[in-house]
Amino acid sequence: MEILNSQTVNLGIIYLESEVLEDQNTSLISLSDDDLLDDGDSGADYISGLFQSSKDSYLKAAAFNFSQAWFKVRGYDSSYGSILINGLEMNKLYDGRPQWSDWGGLNDVFRNQQFANGLAASENTFGALSGTTNFTTRASEYRAGKKVSITSTNKSYTGRVMATYASGLNNKKWAMVVSASRRIADEGYLNGTSYNAYAAFLSAEKKINKHNSLNITAFLSSNRRGKSSPNTQEVYDLKGYKYNAYWGNQEGDKRNSRIKEIVEPVIMLSHYYQKDKTKITTTLGYQLGHIGNSRLGYFNAPNPDPTYWRKLPSSYLRYSDNLDYANAYLAEQTFLNDGQISWNNLYEVNANTGNSSYYLYEDRVDDKQFSFNSNITSTISKNSIFNGGISYKNLKSSNYAKMLDLLGGTSFEDLDQYAEGEEQQNDLNNPNRDIFVSDKFQYNYNIDASVVSAFAQLQVTQRKIDYFIGVTIKNTNYQRNGLYKNGTYADNSLGKSEKQSFTDVSVKGGITYKINGRNLININGGLLSNAPNIRTTFSNARVNNNITPNLTSEKIVSGDVSYIYRAPGIQTRLTAFYTKFSNAVETSFFFAEGLRGDQADFVNEITTGVSKKNIGVELSADYQVTSTIKLIAAGSFGQFTYDNNPNLYIQSESFMEEKSDFGKAYLKDYRISGTPQRAYSLGFEYRDPGFWWFQANANYLTNNYINISPLLRTDNFYKDANGVPFIDNETGVTVTQEQVDGLLKQEKFNDAFLVNLVGGKSWRINHNYIGFFMGINNVLGELFKTGGFEQSRNANYPQLKEDKQLNKPIFGPKYWYGNKTSYYLNVYLRF
Repeated sequence: MEILNSQTVNLGIIYLESEVLEDQNTSLISLSDDDLLDDGDSGADYISGLFQSSKDSYLKAAAFNFSQAWFKVRGYDSSYGSILINGLEMNKLYDGRPQWSDWGGLNDVFRNQQFANGLAASENTFGALSGTTNFTTRASEYRAGKKVSITSTNKSYTGRVMATYASGLNNKKWAMVVSASRRIADEGYLNGTSYNAYAAFLSAEKKINKHNSLNITAFLSSNRRGKSSPNTQEVYDLKGYKYNAYWGNQEGDKRNSRIKEIVEPVIMLSHYYQKDKTKITTTLGYQLGHIGNSRLGYFNAPNPDPTYWRKLPSSYLRYSDNLDYANAYLAEQTFLNDGQISWNNLYEVNANTGNSSYYLYEDRVDDKQFSFNSNITSTISKNSIFNGGISYKNLKSSNYAKMLDLLGGTSFEDLDQYAEGEEQQNDLNNPNRDIFVSDKFQYNYNIDASVVSAFAQLQVTQRKIDYFIGVTIKNTNYQRNGLYKNGTYADNSLGKSEKQSFTDVSVKGGITYKINGRNLININGGLLSNAPNIRTTFSNARVNNNITPNLTSEKIVSGDVSYIYRAPGIQTRLTAFYTKFSNAVETSFFFAEGLRGDQADFVNEITTGVSKKNIGVELSADYQVTSTIKLIAAGSFGQFTYDNNPNLYIQSESFMEEKSDFGKAYLKDYRISGTPQRAYSLGFEYRDPGFWWFQANANYLTNNYINISPLLRTDNFYKDANGVPFIDNETGVTVTQEQVDGLLKQEKFNDAFLVNLVGGKSWRINHNYIGFFMGINNVLGELFKTGGFEQSRNANYPQLKEDKQLNKPIFGPKYWYGNKTSYYLNVYLRF
């Protein structure tokens, strides 16, 4: 029907009912720490939280269904998405990733958010490759009322209680919001993973006059949890997929040696100005606190790791001419009967030696960060909107090792067990220093960092075409200040490094062509330049001032084209995307043998000039069959590969500057790890007029690959110390390229089929609401790998071939497995 100007149309009687559907929808945001926690080098860098507010079925599937398999939208790392709170970017300068735990347990007060997908326009910032989410905590925008909820789950924690109060804007123009929660687990889903967290939130707003308001926000989420270990398949076969090597019994309690503790309170002061067609928001923020990661250390003593290779049965079956079945059986039985850290043994050893041969310490980061942001949104004409803003960050980061427990010893001498002579000294200015509990030792340095940026954006809406264009300029500065004079790097560890400065300009734009009211074509594109982060700028910041060789900003070319169809009862989107990354840097640390022939050392691997290519298509479709039944389809068909052969450097005590260049790493066409590259979901949703609902989803995830070792794909792998190719022991001739390729074939994980169920019900009692929400993931209990990595210990062809020929390789890949059936039950009362 076409409505003409000045024509009156009778719409009949419109019935209005009290709306309680909001309570059902808010319960949908049920992401646990399993979905959002990031261990950095574990590969567990999900970005599910970025998409939880989207109404797009594909992005919701990525957030709620695919995330349990570590799925990444378009294969992007979480550092490529921007997370803001009141306009302040919360991504860490260390690695570019958001620390979700800083506001974990505060779900109720972090619901108000603005989301821009991918390169789409965002009024708060220039944005990022995979999208931007801005959480707003303005007190007057919260719905007045009280809410209490209790949660039971079998994931990272087992119980949670949460309470929230919002006053609304009162007659004196004040509004206040308070929230608090507690999350606990004596043991989470995996063995030995304790969990202890609490959180608190306060937001207060004063409306000064019609145009101005001030809001102060403060929140703290203290989180202390036990980590879990990746393991070889041999270990999983012996102990099961819930096995965790990081804990052991001590006086009847499960004590985990790898505890991650995060305590980083945040305070923000925001000013809101709005008049006529202009809105200006300005926020000052300050964050302080610490992140600690504990672990066992040892000196001139056997490795306490229960999965250390010499303690496993395979170590006794390593050589075909000397198979020791008797000791292999004894090792197997010992591991089966215990296989955990022997805390009592560590205490006994230290009691006998006096000084601590074993000790517990943490890698500690104490940050203090000041942030500022101010942005403007102004309607400059009938169909044009201007967005602009400036921001500034200043970080003071203190990094050191802290002694936590001497495990019965009297002290520990601060020496490097992998070095000799004077190089053993971690601090030449304080040689042979005795370390006691709470002392700093091993390494100690500060990082000073600052970032200043500005952006401008124009959005234009017309009858047939909408378009936008945005540009940003950013200047980033880093400097290391070493506080110890390291024995190995005596000339390059104490004092300030060269200051590293990067200036980056990025542009993006998009256009939407409206074929008609139901059919649209949307195109977005961007040329982005990202400065390296702190982690990739300093090749080994703990012990020296070295800068990563050939360091430069990462360049990204990205674009997508979407066809969108919208009609009553039908919503669909089909998108094709392309992204090319250039000049990226990857770093890692490990122990390797077979370097330059027969050398072995603990090394820092640096891969520079890395190029990657991510291409694929996405589908999102909803079909409202009836007023109560909806069918949902979502999928992604991607291919994420290395696109060149970058340069590789090795730095260690054995490989100083002149020996560190290992040449090309032949990575081109290997698959990027850390995510299923293809994912599909079919769902059925029922919403009853009586305010109960449920949804069932069947999800199929495939093309997930192991993280390859760049070192194994250099000339070092098949050439000896003299540069001569190795001779194959079986054929007696020079190793061929075909043999090398066969040995280095990238492992592809088995496909995963995961069925998820979710549902809830709410009741209105007088003016109060009570309800529950329950989700069950992986209903069929499928066992599947979520990630893994090749070990680089066997760094040349003869060693790796010998290991792979074993029935159970000693230095085989290490894996993480996803949870079998897990549940999440939340009961709430809103009044």
